[in-house]
Order: sequence, then C-alpha cells, then structure tokens
Amino acid sequence: MKLSVLGTLLITTLLVGCSSLRPWQNVAAAKNPVAASGSSNGYSGDTSKQPSVVVALTLSGGGARAAAFGLGVLRELKATQFVLEGKETTLLDELGLISGVSGGSILATHYAMFGDETLTRFESDFLLDDFDGGLIRRALSFSRFRDLASPWYGRSNVLEERLSALYRGKTFADLAARKSGPRLLVTATDLTTGAPFEFTPEQFALLCSDLNSVPLSFAVASSSAVPLVLSPMTLRNHAESCAHPRASPSETPGSVQANYRARMLKASVDSYINVRERPFLHLVDGGVSDNLGLRGLLDRVVATGSIQDSFRGMAAGSIHKLILIAVNSERDLAERIDQSDRVPTAPQVMDALLFGAGARVTQMTLAMLEDDLRRWNEELARYRGSLDSPFAADAEIHVISVSLRDVPDAERRRLALQVPTAFTIDAANVALLQGVARDVLRQSPAFQRLTQSLGASVAQEPQPDTTTQKAQSAAVSWDHPLPAPAIMDH
Repeated sequence: MKLSVLGTLLITTLLVGCSSLRPWQNVAAAKNPVAASGSSNGYSGDTSKQPSVVVALTLSGGGARAAAFGLGVLRELKATQFVLEGKETTLLDELGLISGVSGGSILATHYAMFGDETLTRFESDFLLDDFDGGLIRRALSFSRFRDLASPWYGRSNVLEERLSALYRGKTFADLAARKSGPRLLVTATDLTTGAPFEFTPEQFALLCSDLNSVPLSFAVASSSAVPLVLSPMTLRNHAESCAHPRASPSETPGSVQANYRARMLKASVDSYINVRERPFLHLVDGGVSDNLGLRGLLDRVVATGSIQDSFRGMAAGSIHKLILIAVNSERDLAERIDQSDRVPTAPQVMDALLFGAGARVTQMTLAMLEDDLRRWNEELARYRGSLDSPFAADAEIHVISVSLRDVPDAERRRLALQVPTAFTIDAANVALLQGVARDVLRQSPAFQRLTQSLGASVAQEPQPDTTTQKAQSAAVSWDHPLPAPAIMDH
C-alpha cells in the first residue's frame, strides 16, 4: 500500500516536473485594432442592412437547464410569423443580437455560428449528449492528467477542448465571415475587478488584441468557468503595443460624470490601460457579475446618454420596433437553509451564494431594466419622428421577460425550477424546459402585445428532430400545442 502511494506520488512529481503545456493565448494585434464602427448595438451605418424591426435576445446562465429553456424560446420565436416590408419572416429571422452568459452562452454561440441548424442539431449535439461524462473522461485520461500538471493549463481548458468539438473549431473570424445572422455577445467576469468582460471587438481593442483570432470555445469556456469548480481562463493584455488604446466608443464625458453606472463602466475600461499592473486577465463565469447578460447592454446605453444616441448609426426614421427579450433560467435554492438553526454545510453555502445572493443581483438588474425602460419610453415620446432621430414616428419599444418562475402551470413550474445546474440533464427535463418556454411566451402579456403590434401568428409546433425523436419518446412528451393567445389591448 505504501509502495503504491509512493509510486503515485513519484509519477505525479515527474509529471509536474515535465509538463510545460501552454494552451492557446491571444497575441498582440498586427496593428492598432479599430473597434467596430457604429454604436454598441451592433448595427452599422450601412443603410442597406438596417432593419426596421430590431430584435435582441439575452440568455441567462444555468448550465444545460438554461440552454434547453433558451432553445425552447428560439423555437417559439421561429414559430412567430409576420409580414415585414411585404415579405414573410419570423421573430427569430429578424434577430440582430444574441447575448449569452454561462450555459446561455453555449446556445447563443451555437445559434450565432450555425443559424437555424441549431434548431435541429443542438439537442443531439449537446443537450442529449453525455457532456458531463465526456468532460470527466477527458479530464481523467492519462494525457490530460499530464496536461493538468502544467501551471498554465486548468480544468476549464479541458472544457474548452470539449466545446471546440461542439463549435467545430470555429473562431470569431468564422463568425464574422457569416453574411447573415445576429451579432454575438458572450460575457465572462474579470476575476480581479468583478466587472463583466464581453468578447467584443471594442473590448479586445482595449487589450490591443484581435477578437477574430479567438476560438468561440474559449469565449464560452470563460463564460462558463464556475469559480472553484472550474479554473479561470487567461488572456494577455497587450495594451502597451498600441500607442493609444481605443476607449469605449459609447463614452461621452457628460454622461460618464452624471451616472454611477457610466462611471463604473469607465473605471472598468480604464483598468486595462495600465499593463504593468495588469499584464494578464483571468476570467470566470459571467454569472458572477451578471447572470442575465443584460448589464453591459443597459450600462452602455446610460453611458451613451440616451436610447436615441445608442442607435446614431441608424438612418433617420428607420426603426419601427425595438424588441428586447430577456430569458432568465435561474432555479430555486436546493434547500431553504433558513428553515433550520444548524450551521449550513459548504454545499449549502455555495448553493445559497449562487441562487440566493446571486438571485438578488439578478433582481437588481431587472429593476434597472424596468427603470431604464420607463426612461426610454419617455425619450421615445419626445424624439421619435424628428428629423435626426433613428426612431420612426410610430416606433415602439417592447421588452419581454421570460422566466422559469412565470411558468403558468404550478406543477410544471415546480419541476422546471428543480432542474439542476449541470452540463448534462436528462431527456425528460430537456423536453420539459422547451415546453414551458413556449408556455411562458404564449401566456406573456408583453409578448401578446408584441404579436398584436406585428400582426403575427404562431405556427404549429414543428415535429421533433428525427435525431432526437427516440430519446424524446422515452421522456416526457411535449403537451399539445397551445392555441394562439388572445391578444391583449394596450
């Protein structure tokens, strides 16, 4: 027994001594990077590509639970059909921006890269695949055991390799080469500052690095790197290579001084300039700073000064509908520790921090969204239809919140809120979560008002993908499609 232990220690020591593996790391840009032109909303000044209906979708964290719930939302948006400028389209086809955090980023990135293929392949490629098991087997293989002995290679790098297969080795350059589809926004958390870190050209311009070289799997692994469970992902700060690192294009001096959210955003931007103090960045799960993937979008509007200024790159009078759909897949606490006077265990404390204290941060973000929406509507009433406004005279703003806590059926809501946070959930829960996503949207008064405004109809639910039909037939089947909801008056 002692010899066996000594042998194991000796092998481990030898592996540590000989392992010098360094995973992919971003390099300095060949020249001063120029962040994407236009505003932070992702739309350029090219009037031929400017939509009259602007749709943004944010997908929260929550592992495979969030990915399955989000997939149900994507499918329902695809089923919501309307006529735009004489052509039939769907809400999903008009999607201009998709934002994801942690588990939500897995789905968001897949859809941004592969489009409608996600609707038929994502279940079999991720949701119904034993992703957790594959991750563990890969981590326990001899080659990975040696790699993990490297001080530069961590558990999240194993996850990144697994995700690389899901995204077929694609990079942000491949994403940029797509001629259609939404802009992607993946958010991680800067471990040192606690601020959101977004994988955008603007963010990488601050590091004097090129986003196009970044593997999609690296961004998603960073956004999914749950502290302690997984290791941080590392980027190098090359700001010294640029004479003048580009500041965030959404900043204006007046608005920055006027609002603490804008000042916090500026402080985060400024932190990357001093390379001596911050030559490296360590990134963890985006849910640590913002589990909804909303704060960055909202704060940039505040820093810009107004919702109108955020879309200055758009032609005057071009926007008729501005639609934001925020998907929240947070679950309930596994245990209510306030029901007992016993000292909470470490797992209970971790659960409470993630889904108790973490839920409070989410509530604060939703409260900010509510306040911001009120201000946006006031601005819209003043400026829409004016000569220099990107908003048409009949422009409307629609914000739809989609949450597991809004599932109309009490029993299905209870079951959905108990689905664990993991990379793998069973087929029954995959079907359940997609079904309740449809239910929440169709029963949402805000979504009903939107469909009425668009003159939209909801198509019959598509048949399950043939690659997953067998797995779904053994699971809980979806309910029969609901009838199209009665449209509520404004």
